[in-house]
Amino acid sequence: MNTMRANVFHGINQCRVQEVERPTAGVGEAVIRVTLTTICGTDLHIVRGEYPVKSGLIIGHEPVGVIAELGPGVTGYRVGERVLVGAITPCGQCRACLSGQLAQCGHEQGYKAIGGWRFGNTINGAQADYLLVPHAQANLAKIPDDLTDEQVVLLADIASTGFSGAESGGIRIGDSVAIFAQGPIGLCATIGAKLLGAARVIGIDGDEDRLAMAARLGADVVLNSRSSDVIREIQRITDGGVDVAIEALGTQETFESALRSLRPGGTVSSLGVYSGKLQIPYEAISAGIGDHRIVTTLCPGGKERMRRLIEMVHHHRIDLTPLITHRVSLNDIGEGYRIFGERLDGVLKVAIKP
Repeated sequence: MNTMRANVFHGINQCRVQEVERPTAGVGEAVIRVTLTTICGTDLHIVRGEYPVKSGLIIGHEPVGVIAELGPGVTGYRVGERVLVGAITPCGQCRACLSGQLAQCGHEQGYKAIGGWRFGNTINGAQADYLLVPHAQANLAKIPDDLTDEQVVLLADIASTGFSGAESGGIRIGDSVAIFAQGPIGLCATIGAKLLGAARVIGIDGDEDRLAMAARLGADVVLNSRSSDVIREIQRITDGGVDVAIEALGTQETFESALRSLRPGGTVSSLGVYSGKLQIPYEAISAGIGDHRIVTTLCPGGKERMRRLIEMVHHHRIDLTPLITHRVSLNDIGEGYRIFGERLDGVLKVAIKP
């Protein structure tokens, strides 16, 4: 067949599953048959018109699949192998890639550069029967036979992003760490903080279900932002503030709270994508003399990043399957978006099976 089903964006709050042309692999490319994908917060931003993308775009960027076609120049793979593809697909050859900054790849086709930074998805995505993978040699990570799709699908974006928040924050053994927002990325940042040796991990959210999951995944303390003075409580239990605060939502409130929770010399590691105006009150950074550090991170991609994350699953260091709370078919993806967008029924991640 030369066509496939795909979830196509047609305008704000206008998406539908329809028949589109099936991709074919060119030089250096591969086509995978998608066996599992998800709905991400970024997808919601696109659907709601908060990130500008072209009409006709296929949405989605967390794919697991089976290689269906290999283009010329792609070696070391064969049709039929199961693979994971990261949300970011770097070329592996440009200055950014060779400097280790894969998420800032100058040839990255998944994000459009606007004013010097990347904004929005601009290539067809994974909420479809098939997906075209650019720079396939640098982006196809093989999946061991004894791992299921659900065990690895969340590595493509939220795990890679959440863990990177802990990594970029420079967490050291014995640190106190606060993670603001315990959605899927914040929960992965919580796991990452524990993996890096934090002695005390504090999870903050306004949703009791998400706080319960944070405690299940390793948070030592959980604080409900709706019922307590979070900053004062953090200052009290850490005797002056945390070493690292991770902001995992992308709002003025959570960013500012992360700053205010720091001890002198502490670090804010920001994972949020800020679609509005962002301000830093002078007192939140001690008028600029508190030796604070602010770092930002975009989801690390590429096959080596995915391979390393797969190894963490394979050797039972992490288990992300509790985060998949709902499952729908591609034909019913609209219902999945409704559940995810309205945060119904304790939803964290919705898995989509074509």
